[in-house]
Amino acid sequence: MKLYRLLIPAFAAFFALHGNAQEPADSTSTAIAKRAKQDDVKVHVGYHKAQSLAETTSSVSIVTNDEFNKRSARNIANSLFGYGLGLSTLQVAGEYSEQDPVMYIRGLKTLTSTSNVVTRNSPLIMVDGIERDIKDLSPEEVETVTILKDAAAVAIYGHKGANGVINITTKRGEYETTKVDVSYDHAFNRQPRRPEFARSPMYARAINEALVNDGGTERYNEYELAAFESGEYPYWYPDVDWIGETLRDWGYTNNYNISFNGGSKKFRYYTLAKLTANSGFVKNAEETDGYSTQEMYSRGTLRSNIDVDLTPTTQMQLNLQGVLLESKLPVSNFAWGSNYASISYTDIWSSIYLLPSAAFPVQLEDGTWGGSTTWAGTLNPVAISQDAAYIKFHERSLFADLTLTQDLSIITKGLGASLKVAYDNWAQYVEDHSRSYLYGSETVTSWNEDGTPGSTSSYSGGAESSMGTSTNIIAYDKVLTFGATFFYDKTFSDSQKLYAQLKYDYEYKDQRGVNTTYYHQNASLYAHYGLKDRYFADVTLAGSAYNGFEPGKKWSFSPTVGLAWVISNEDFLGGSSVIDYLKLRASFGVINTDFVPSNAYWVQTVDGNGSYPISDISQAFGMSTLGQLASTNSTHEKSYKYNIGIEASLFDGLDVTVEGYLDNRKDIWVSTSGKYSAVLGFTAPYETAGIVNSYGIEAALKYNRTFGDVTVNVGGNFSFSRSNIVEQYEELKLYSNLETTDHPVAQLTGLKSIGFFKDQTDIDNSPAQMFGDVVPGDIKYEDVNGDGQIDENDVTAIGYNTYCPEIYYSFNVGAEWKGLGLDLQFQGAANYSAYLSTTSVYWPLINNTTISEEYYNNRWTPETAETAKYPRLTAQSNSNNFRSNTTWVQDRPFLKLRSAEIYYKLPQTLLGATKIVKDAKVYLRGVDLACFDKLDIVDPEAYGVNNPLTQSFIVGLSVEF
Repeated sequence: MKLYRLLIPAFAAFFALHGNAQEPADSTSTAIAKRAKQDDVKVHVGYHKAQSLAETTSSVSIVTNDEFNKRSARNIANSLFGYGLGLSTLQVAGEYSEQDPVMYIRGLKTLTSTSNVVTRNSPLIMVDGIERDIKDLSPEEVETVTILKDAAAVAIYGHKGANGVINITTKRGEYETTKVDVSYDHAFNRQPRRPEFARSPMYARAINEALVNDGGTERYNEYELAAFESGEYPYWYPDVDWIGETLRDWGYTNNYNISFNGGSKKFRYYTLAKLTANSGFVKNAEETDGYSTQEMYSRGTLRSNIDVDLTPTTQMQLNLQGVLLESKLPVSNFAWGSNYASISYTDIWSSIYLLPSAAFPVQLEDGTWGGSTTWAGTLNPVAISQDAAYIKFHERSLFADLTLTQDLSIITKGLGASLKVAYDNWAQYVEDHSRSYLYGSETVTSWNEDGTPGSTSSYSGGAESSMGTSTNIIAYDKVLTFGATFFYDKTFSDSQKLYAQLKYDYEYKDQRGVNTTYYHQNASLYAHYGLKDRYFADVTLAGSAYNGFEPGKKWSFSPTVGLAWVISNEDFLGGSSVIDYLKLRASFGVINTDFVPSNAYWVQTVDGNGSYPISDISQAFGMSTLGQLASTNSTHEKSYKYNIGIEASLFDGLDVTVEGYLDNRKDIWVSTSGKYSAVLGFTAPYETAGIVNSYGIEAALKYNRTFGDVTVNVGGNFSFSRSNIVEQYEELKLYSNLETTDHPVAQLTGLKSIGFFKDQTDIDNSPAQMFGDVVPGDIKYEDVNGDGQIDENDVTAIGYNTYCPEIYYSFNVGAEWKGLGLDLQFQGAANYSAYLSTTSVYWPLINNTTISEEYYNNRWTPETAETAKYPRLTAQSNSNNFRSNTTWVQDRPFLKLRSAEIYYKLPQTLLGATKIVKDAKVYLRGVDLACFDKLDIVDPEAYGVNNPLTQSFIVGLSVEF
């Protein structure tokens, strides 16, 4: 109340200057009209009743279909780059069938192993109130995507809401109408940042230089070097552009979409059918009779959402979705894993990253595929693309949910109940149609004095085989969900509103594998109170249970509170010509999580076949050793969430949102190996002792205004998030630079590079580096701890993390004039690192791999000592150079033009003459057209051994009948 009293005079003075007191009647009607804008926006948090934006106390961001459906994307996730304040969406794979981005809400928040960072920090995905996979939804069937961020927004989701929630609502039919929408678009796809590898003359010089640097002898003599340069003997000394020989420049995608929307007085329906077909980049994929080896992806989706008023007080909602997916990939070395639960293979791109252009020719003179003893013919990417046949992936999914809602006003006005049942069934199958083939090579074994080849030898390997015929299921997922809700919705005569609900949810999930049957329960009590359309309060009490927890501790309790003050509805702001809407809100809550460190973590383990100092005795008696100690007195990981935000609409068109938040994670499961000494003779248990604080700010601007025939829209989102590890039971370190506590989650660590050794004098005058012998051209490191030598004790924090940028932003510009429009969407990131390793682009020649032009042209030599970016060439796994250090950590900020659309809406004067077509739009789209970054030769979002990311040019048409 004290804050209220202080703010009133300030606001009153300001708006006395800016208000419009001379026209009170018009001002009142204008204020009501502007306030209706906020009342019309519905917030789908997950309650039975969707709230208006004006009265919600939660931190949410809403994205509508009109905004995000501009990329002709494979799924809704690929439509959300740059949309949703607080949501970071990042692409990680280029292959069309694998284009499923990673998503974070408000950054990284909790401790985990390196391999589990994405999973442990990923948000919950809800589709029409049921947890589902976002990749199964096409953008055309989605009405809104609501990003739920703070405690008040995620409270009712219990254990699963700690990392935020993406709540998706699909489209529904409309009463007493009939509408048919048809659209088609065709995409031309290319890979603008394919790696550029050295051609044979460069590779031959590089491997010779590397072998000499390693103290060995050159692989290629002067005659062979000349043969590579001249190209005179292509079967003995080839120069193969593996990318050019294997891949074409363009791939293609077709999207076909039709939907039916309508209903009568008591019945509504929305039905969608969509087919997506993608053809990849394999060149000459039709060389084999009977089948194609082209990379293919096809996906069919059928959705039907039905609403029926069974009686005046009973409503039924039925949602059905089926998805059939098939993809094909040429591979070699295919093998089934144990129990057919996994597969392994060599694909085209992994071969391209390994194979030098000088390895062998594509084919020998007799047509045999190229291959050798050094580089197996199963790595020949052209042979893989044309003669190794293919494997095929199948996915089939069925999603069904039924909701019955009963008005119980017969008991008391405003009372109701609903019952929801859902069943989801998903499975993935693999067909092995791969085959093996013959390969070989010819090698010059001696040279004549005139520089011509003398004697030669031949090699052959592999074998011809028929195509595989085996098929197996490698994954499945069956989920049964049940939910029941009682709700009470009442508006009282004295301007008071009350909505309350009691909700219970049960989920049963059965996945392939051992110990993969899970049960979740969640019971929540929620109350929303509003007074005079100005003051709002939310209280949620949630209890959640999970069968992965130890007996007696399966349930946890999560309370949250949200408050909001709609200041613009106060009398002292009436008639303002500046502020149309102004709301201040705050929330606090505790959200427990369902993470457990391992199955049955509370059980003491015993390891068999242990060894004791007297080995004969241990073998004779088969002794066992004490395994990991049982975890006792554990609790649940908790997220204490604090949020404050302000929302405003100004100048009849400008929307502003500013947020600040703190997420304090406590009781995080951590290993206690740093707490207990190894001499105790057991594996240390897990304990709930970790603490991580994450905090950040968010801001959004959106401006929409019409000037005559021109409508303009501009906007932008900015998010900053940072985490800090407070406690993790880190073992005592000899030097403070070794500690990862008091650093962000997933902080990169390594040595600090300070250049390259110039000569032996430089080596002699520098602190000794303890990672093997060093020579000129090796990386020189900083003595971080000052002990006079360089070793593991000089490791320190370097760069940021490689998973989620601390800064994520976007901005859009759009305009429309008489049906002709332009939309541009940009998205960028900063405070983000790339770790450039494991590929031949940056770590070349090791184990006979190839080398990139980038590395060769920027390597260290005595002549380039002052300008080199990378250390000397070596063909060995150099323990000094190829370890985590700042040479391989690259700053990774980027700005991308995510989408560009030019469209034209045909005029109604023309469409009216058809008496059939209601609306029609033709469009040209560009996807990921430009990228501004520091990496240049690889994409900043995906730079490992995988398909490069794609760029698309799309032409399309949409028609409404």
